[in-house]
Amino acid sequence: MRLALSFVLLSGASAALAQSEDMGGMPGMEQTQTMPEMSMSPTGALGYYPVTRDASGTSWQPDAAEHMGGLHLMSSDWMLMGHMMLFGIYDTQSGPRGDDKFFAGGMLMGMARRDFAGGDTLTFRAMLSPDPFMGKGGYPLLLATGETANGVTPLIDRQHPHDLFMELSGSYSHRLTSEDSVFVYAGYPGEPALGPTAFPHRASAMDFPIAPITHHWLDSTHIVFGVLTAGFVHDAWKLEVSQFTGREPDQNRFDFDSPRLDSTSVRAGWNPDEHWSLQASWGHLKSPEQLEPQIDENRTTASATYITKLGEESSIAATFGWGMKRLSDGTDLNGLLAEAEYRPVDRWTLFARGEWEETDEVDATGRIRRVGELTLGGLRDFRVAEHLKLGLGALYTFDFVPSSIMPPYGSDPRGFMTFMRLAAN
Repeated sequence: MRLALSFVLLSGASAALAQSEDMGGMPGMEQTQTMPEMSMSPTGALGYYPVTRDASGTSWQPDAAEHMGGLHLMSSDWMLMGHMMLFGIYDTQSGPRGDDKFFAGGMLMGMARRDFAGGDTLTFRAMLSPDPFMGKGGYPLLLATGETANGVTPLIDRQHPHDLFMELSGSYSHRLTSEDSVFVYAGYPGEPALGPTAFPHRASAMDFPIAPITHHWLDSTHIVFGVLTAGFVHDAWKLEVSQFTGREPDQNRFDFDSPRLDSTSVRAGWNPDEHWSLQASWGHLKSPEQLEPQIDENRTTASATYITKLGEESSIAATFGWGMKRLSDGTDLNGLLAEAEYRPVDRWTLFARGEWEETDEVDATGRIRRVGELTLGGLRDFRVAEHLKLGLGALYTFDFVPSSIMPPYGSDPRGFMTFMRLAAN
């Protein structure tokens, strides 16, 4: 049933893309037309820099990144963009704590942007996900932790679904000089200035159908209900501060949680050249976990993303990240991530992700354990329409746990997924 829903969503999105291309010939729609790539705004939403630098929320990626695929239109003074990436996945995780599941995931995204005389820019963004239809329990993923499925027990060895509305946001930037600008960003939900680009949008991770297990060490705040960010951009530098809701979204994935704006983060970003994007950030999260409301968290992250073209149709993107959660009960938990996507030729993608973390959730005694995971996989895309491609892929995961918790996971914990992806490009 869930897989069937995925196919319905894919078919509907495909039809919508095709229909939007034909609207230019309808009466009253003369001002709306498909936008050639060369005519797209050359500057970013937050300042005078290449538009390819913009990523999720107010985060940056390397300038060498490909511009987000999808359908681009001009309507009067507005640039409109529609993007889609939807997955149909079969997932099997081994051992006593594993499970099997068919489910749909991904995102549908729309953006509207208007540039004003003098260089100011207004941008609105909306992003939806089919994740809630997989059920509150999410999907099986050994060693994944964070949030709850029922409001009573922690969700362990399963990845929680995103809410139906992942982002409803707006930003406004004001040009000061040819190199300087200031901006404000508001989201409900939205993404504060904390951590690297969120994994669904990261150039080194966007073809992975699953979340990293270090998600709650690095980028789990990308869907908080209530965020206000103010920032300053100078050429290759960006400084920003956010006030946001520290509590993770609850297990009811179709509603809107109450905004609290009780947490604070700061982030510094630097793009030294077109290939690199670096960030360091710190945040104080007030009562992030519903099941431990008395525990606050200070989160520190640092990451570097590298992208380069190896040929006309070949490229590589890689991210290295570190995150530390310092809990108010005195516990420090570190997490490390290294991931990469390699495109040897057009329509083929190979990807790999290695992770290590300290966690107090996978052991029933609450003791801190060091666990790790290595994921290898690949994807083959097929062009099915001018702005649409279908991909078929698979991945295999090796999980590493200490002998003290080996019995619940089995002697050789593993994970395997096959998936189909439909993407606008």
